[in-house]
Amino acid sequence: MANQITTCLWFDNHAEEACNFYTSIFRDSKIESISRYGKEGFEFHGQHEGTVMSVSFKINGQSFTALNGGPVFKFNESVSFQVFCENQEEIDYYWDKLTADGVEVQCGWLKDKFGLSWQIIPSILPELLSDPAKAGKVTTAFMKMKKLVIAELLAVR
Repeated sequence: MANQITTCLWFDNHAEEACNFYTSIFRDSKIESISRYGKEGFEFHGQHEGTVMSVSFKINGQSFTALNGGPVFKFNESVSFQVFCENQEEIDYYWDKLTADGVEVQCGWLKDKFGLSWQIIPSILPELLSDPAKAGKVTTAFMKMKKLVIAELLAVR
């Protein structure tokens, strides 16, 4: 485990539900372990014995931890997960799954039902944005979109 970095996501009390949701969407995903609060430390954490404390899980082979830490912290847009998609079918799949009971935002961004921000992005977008002749028009086009549409981005001249 030397030099491994794992993202820890702080939930109020939905860590297990969120992990089940994410692992149902992404390939090469699984819940690896669940730890529970014991009776010890109740005066600090306030959780009943047996309540889920944390869940170790993987999505797309990347390690994460979900922590039921209480209502102290909330997710915001300063941290988001980018999902690069090879085609419109992938974009539509991830968009539909992650916006279920969530919120469509703008420019390929969304918030899932747990408040976590995601960017669903066509893999071709960085290349389009690196072309000085197209970058401005491509940016103008995607700024008007919620879910990104590859055909419309490619049609920009």
